[in-house]
Amino acid sequence: MIDISQRMNNMEPSATLALSSKVAQMKRQKKNIIAFNLGEPDFNTPENIIEKGIEALNEGITKYTPAEGALYLREAISHKLLVENHINYMPCDILVTNGAKQALFNAIMAICNKGDEILVPTPCWVSYIEMIKLAGGVPKLIPMNEKDGFSLDVSKIESAITNKTKALIINSPNNPTGAVYNKDQLERLGHLAVTNNFLIISDEIYEKLIYEDYEHISISSLSQEIKNHTLTVNGVSKTYAMTGWRIGYAAGPSDIIKAMVNLQSHTTSNANSPSQYASVEALTNTKAYVVSMREEFGRRRNYMVNRLNDMEGITCISPKGAFYAFPNVEYYFGKRINNHIIKTPKDLAEVILMEGQIAVVPGEAFYAPNNLRISYSNSIENISMGMDKMERVLKKLV
Repeated sequence: MIDISQRMNNMEPSATLALSSKVAQMKRQKKNIIAFNLGEPDFNTPENIIEKGIEALNEGITKYTPAEGALYLREAISHKLLVENHINYMPCDILVTNGAKQALFNAIMAICNKGDEILVPTPCWVSYIEMIKLAGGVPKLIPMNEKDGFSLDVSKIESAITNKTKALIINSPNNPTGAVYNKDQLERLGHLAVTNNFLIISDEIYEKLIYEDYEHISISSLSQEIKNHTLTVNGVSKTYAMTGWRIGYAAGPSDIIKAMVNLQSHTTSNANSPSQYASVEALTNTKAYVVSMREEFGRRRNYMVNRLNDMEGITCISPKGAFYAFPNVEYYFGKRINNHIIKTPKDLAEVILMEGQIAVVPGEAFYAPNNLRISYSNSIENISMGMDKMERVLKKLV
């Protein structure tokens, strides 16, 4: 037997992907599962983007591109960042990756030495912590307050900074909480990065999915000094319903981008060539589609949050962005069904899946011990049916 490396033994599998695999298996067994666990839009990719993908295939755009990505796409990203985010990055300071996940991984690997601390406000996306551990770094978790809507508590972050702090990861709009960070919070955070000389890795993958009058602000846009201490990560997956096309990107300081390109040249090389070609269309000609999708998500959000808050014992903050509700379910801890005692969100999620055939993600995956993540990236009909089933399951708990 060949031993598995220690770094892999220390790594936890992705809870969200593991649940997706279990749901797929149950569906193959002809079970009618309502999937509220998915972190992707349920809409199909817009037709004009699909047509560009087909055009790429027909035109022979199927070869290698430079590891950093095709120049035409990096130029389109540069233009998008300037016009929409008010950040001026040259194409040479942009890297195209196999999804935003690779951009984040490349960044952490490029800057992190053994023992470096990377600050992560929680609740947070499942993969940040494992990426940091894999790079030899130390994840330093900073819990945000649910009573404040999981808003960014900059004072807590300031208290966590040490001489080992190398970076901070922020995600606004946030997965799983839906929190959106405001200008004042981001300016104070940027000042901390400049003063203490650490990098802010800003994951902005949900930037277009914001509701009501809330606003997405790219922290790099706030000043040149803050920009010099920030790496902006984004992609086409969530905004344009292109999760399977696997195109992400990073823009930031030249030396960090160069290191990330070098890493990528020895791992995956370039991102999918036809997808790169089609992504130019996504960035330049889909505004009406994005508005329509966001409006539909907004309707679903309102319906789901209202239904959850009407259930006994559940409280659910209305998310400002992304497409997840994040209800607090600690009321049900200690209750039981069929001699099964609910002690954690994972226990409750398992009961909801087995008794109600509804898939939700337990909050432990996001370092939130009292919550469930429930995606409203599903039809109103399925959301209505799922909320009915979930309510019936909860009423069985005594």
